[in-house]
Amino acid sequence: MPRDLPLGNGVLQVNFDLEHRLVDLYYPYVGGENHALGHPFRVGVWAGGRFAWVGDGGWHGTRRYVPETLVTDVDLEHPGVGVRLGLQECVDFHVNAFLRRITVRNLGPEPREIRVFMHHDFHISGTADGDTAYFDPQSKGLFHYKGRRWFHANVLTPIGGGWTQFATGVKEWDNREGTWRDAEDGVLGMNPIAQGSVDSTGGVALMIPGGGEQVVYYWLLAGETYEELRRLNQFVARRGAEALLQRTRAYWYLWANKETMDFGPLPAEVVAEFKQSLLVARTQIDDRGAIIASTDSDILRFGRDTYGYMWPRDGALVARALGMAGYNDLTRPFFQFCGAVITGEGFLLHKYNPDRSLGSSWHPWAADGGRRFPIQEDETALVVWALWMHFAGNRDVEFIKPLYRPLVKEAADFLAAFRDPATGLPLPSYDLWEERYGVHAFTCGAVYGGLEAAGAMAQAFGEREHAARYREAAEAVRAGVLARLWSEEAGRFGRSLIPDGSGGSRLDLAIDASLAGLWGFGLLAPDDPRVVRTMQAVEQRLWVQTPVGGIARYEDDHYQQVSHETGPVPGNPWILCTLWLAEWYIARARSAAELSRPLELLRWAVSRGLPSGVLPEQVHPYDGRPLSVSPLTWSHAQFVHATLRYLDRLHALDLCPSCGMPTYRRAESSLIRAHAGARGVQGGPLAAFGDAP
Repeated sequence: MPRDLPLGNGVLQVNFDLEHRLVDLYYPYVGGENHALGHPFRVGVWAGGRFAWVGDGGWHGTRRYVPETLVTDVDLEHPGVGVRLGLQECVDFHVNAFLRRITVRNLGPEPREIRVFMHHDFHISGTADGDTAYFDPQSKGLFHYKGRRWFHANVLTPIGGGWTQFATGVKEWDNREGTWRDAEDGVLGMNPIAQGSVDSTGGVALMIPGGGEQVVYYWLLAGETYEELRRLNQFVARRGAEALLQRTRAYWYLWANKETMDFGPLPAEVVAEFKQSLLVARTQIDDRGAIIASTDSDILRFGRDTYGYMWPRDGALVARALGMAGYNDLTRPFFQFCGAVITGEGFLLHKYNPDRSLGSSWHPWAADGGRRFPIQEDETALVVWALWMHFAGNRDVEFIKPLYRPLVKEAADFLAAFRDPATGLPLPSYDLWEERYGVHAFTCGAVYGGLEAAGAMAQAFGEREHAARYREAAEAVRAGVLARLWSEEAGRFGRSLIPDGSGGSRLDLAIDASLAGLWGFGLLAPDDPRVVRTMQAVEQRLWVQTPVGGIARYEDDHYQQVSHETGPVPGNPWILCTLWLAEWYIARARSAAELSRPLELLRWAVSRGLPSGVLPEQVHPYDGRPLSVSPLTWSHAQFVHATLRYLDRLHALDLCPSCGMPTYRRAESSLIRAHAGARGVQGGPLAAFGDAP
């Protein structure tokens, strides 16, 4: 089940499922240890002898964010029990506390006792073994711990603080389901401690008049010791959960509106998605630099692994989008992360855990009896490219200084050397989709952009010989692409050169959305006739011919495949692939009329998100529901990037897209300022993804 309404502060992060049950809980690294691992933490109510857990059927309502914040706004009603719940929740922006305000409304005409229960199904550090759950009589709260991972759950009602009933017990062993079953008669067993595979449930009782309501505050704290949580619980009780909710709401509203942007004629739903995408992307970023692909653990059902890693490619493109939007303080730790993990040979590996250790991989180190670098070369190249874009727009020399030699020069030396001297092209590596070994169009575009970026940075630091060498290598890559990846017969570029096992290669002419990489990083202009023919083929062959629409990754994409009708449905529609097409249209636009198609594609992306604004990786080609992970950080970053490119192009054209008449260009626009420098700082112009020539 896709995840929705992610909340986090860069250390503590939580996700809900589509029924609004908390199912992922990460601490102390976003994307690291998951202490829920998909097992639901439930909210339940008992009234008049009837009981219902949220998510078990019978509930209906809405699940959204308070606009432009990371605070939920959830309204759920159960007519059978006669109760309505209004939930506002957040992870405090400063302390590691998940906070929840529950407004309980009695839908019946008579006064009733309504009991509210909160269940905790911890799998601390990803397992259910060796945990302890106990009731603490001093705080009247529930503790869970294992090793240096401690959690504390407490509550406040109008008549006082702490649980008035509780239970701890065994789960997932000897046919025992857990203490949540104990709650369903409205009365908990009051067992004060349990160890092993355990859970806990706490309950409180409210007397609510007919048609009336009362408020319950709940908090779940994370730390490393009992003493740390004892102090944090006292802090929450003293400050008040309501005050912490309000300060967090205010903080995220300020954060989402930190830059003054002229959104011009953009539709309200596109502006709302832009701001919510910034916020959702923030929830997927660890404070120590890891930009996590997705914290949706539901993907564990496929291959027993997740997207909870830092892929350098994804991170670089997310960092570029956030940097353009003015969030450079958030992206600097990412580049420092990359500088710390780059190998001595000058490349970045497949993916990394948020603590900077190496992530799992399926790329082999050995093949054909010899050593093979287990890399996707575009990942190394795009970090250098994104770092130059950051530097060009910010000129923060002190930040770049410690990264220049170990990250920029080492990576650039590798990119320049890791080429076939006969063709000028990069040597084979894995493609960005992590499926094919060869020389790929997207990788070539990324390597060109990375080498040009390194040349510009070397020029800026006065190392002209290095700059010339990197630029010469970049031009050799361009020449190799034109000579080897272009097909006169097909009238377009191929996506890859695949080794044939005898020292040669064959041109793979499958249509692939990643062909956008040929113009996205400056190798070719977006209006080059060869690019135009290639991108037209992408749109014609990869557009999903159902009412859902959207661009598939490539022809006959088997990943999460729903339909084998590969003519009308070449694959599932991907948010980011569709937005690449939008950016190509934006880059070529010379009039307001030519901006209408990319605006349609931006609106398409909004329509394929959840009501909360959360964007998945891909969607079902027939019913539009999310597939694979949700949220995907890259989807949100690509939406931010495409929206900024649209606005930048609109400003550059000085035209109104609705009437085509000239408009006043705001030269002081922060949007333009944020990345104008990337077009010519000492090293000369360097195309960014979506820049017009």
